[in-house]
Amino acid sequence: MVQNHDKNLIPRSPIVVVLGHVDHGKTSLLDYIRKTNVIAKEAGGITQSIGAYEIIHLSAGSGQPKRITFIDTPGHEIFSKMRERGARAADLGILVVAADEGVKPQTKEAIEILNQTQTPFVVAINKIDKPNAEIERVKTELMQAGVLLEGFGGNISWHGISAKTGEGINELLDLILLVAELEGLTYNPEARASGVIIESKVDSRRGITASVIVKDGILKVGDEIATASAFGKVKILENFLGEKVEEISPSAPALILGFETLPQVGEEFKSGKIELVEVKKGKEEVIIAPEEGLLNLILKADVSGSLEALFEVIKTFPKAKVITKSVGDITDGDVKSALANRAIIVGFRSRISRPAENVAKSSGVKIIASEIIYELLKSLEAEFKALEAPIINGKLEILGVFGKKNGRQIIGGRVLMGILKNNLNVNIQRGEQIIGQGKIINLQKEKRDVNQVSEGEECGMLLESSTAINIGDQLIY
Repeated sequence: MVQNHDKNLIPRSPIVVVLGHVDHGKTSLLDYIRKTNVIAKEAGGITQSIGAYEIIHLSAGSGQPKRITFIDTPGHEIFSKMRERGARAADLGILVVAADEGVKPQTKEAIEILNQTQTPFVVAINKIDKPNAEIERVKTELMQAGVLLEGFGGNISWHGISAKTGEGINELLDLILLVAELEGLTYNPEARASGVIIESKVDSRRGITASVIVKDGILKVGDEIATASAFGKVKILENFLGEKVEEISPSAPALILGFETLPQVGEEFKSGKIELVEVKKGKEEVIIAPEEGLLNLILKADVSGSLEALFEVIKTFPKAKVITKSVGDITDGDVKSALANRAIIVGFRSRISRPAENVAKSSGVKIIASEIIYELLKSLEAEFKALEAPIINGKLEILGVFGKKNGRQIIGGRVLMGILKNNLNVNIQRGEQIIGQGKIINLQKEKRDVNQVSEGEECGMLLESSTAINIGDQLIY
């Protein structure tokens, strides 16, 4: 006989993801909510690192304190997969649109994510305190983007807010709780705990840690836990404040210590005995062997989501080859691997260990590391440009121009680098720009024909080129 558990269902609080274009105020909104809610006050202004947190809001309707969980997602364009996972894990969404700028590219991306994941959402029109705010124009642009607001022929609720002054934010939270009530969110306390991995990393002191949000059941210390790619046993359970707890109820974010291998972000987890479909190597994944003529890279990041985002953007560079990618600190083992594979180490928010620094300096291995994704990408672009630059074997500086006729010029100069040879094809450089090409027809030293001239020596030559050469130009070969 199949038991009906419907009678055991209990209402749960909503899980909310905040999406929108960069600089439209997502972070400011979350910061304002976090600083003014009851839990943050009790925690003394916590530093949140789990990727999600709870607030308590006094509902205007019931006057009762109610919990809301927010998932924090990064704003940079390369983190689109992380934003999509946030929407899939959430029950509801807040689409933030700036009243002074309207619908922008990442606004459209957020709308597409919310539609694809079928996540109900409300719209927060932010920055209404600005003198150039145009709320009606924003509504029209949202309608053109397929978001039909209440009063504009649709049923999507909206509210004007200022994340700077706090205007309208309490009403926005009331709106979230109202929409959540209409969704009828529940959980079964007797069910096996299940939820979503929202982040995972290898901590040098604590080992593998996973940030999760519980969606059903109650997760307890001692529970066996598994995803499609990892398994373990809950040894330590912490709430989003970093406090050790014995159990976590649905809608609450938590930190789990006890996975034996690194779970993949976005995976669902379940507690209890589960037959694994596939167990992947969590710490490091070998991608491809190094290749000549390409920029071989070893990727490191602090957490799985950041590593995935970094890997996705690296793939857009045609001359990039990722040798390995892994989560955790940059170690001397990574440096030795880079040396063996003639690779550069790229670290995003990864700490460089002292032994790694020492080995890198002594072996000449380059490490590009940054806490800021913009800076990291800028440094990488410079490496790719250097890779594409022509290989220079030698240079000659033009000291004199003595005549030209029928596309041929008589010039003199000094070899600055390498060996200059007769019948050589050369590039003509003026300043930093290559302005033309040519070929040495005749080469002379001390008025005698020669086949080559060494570095530091002066010479004369007959150069075939359509480009007029000036004193100070250089021949690059």
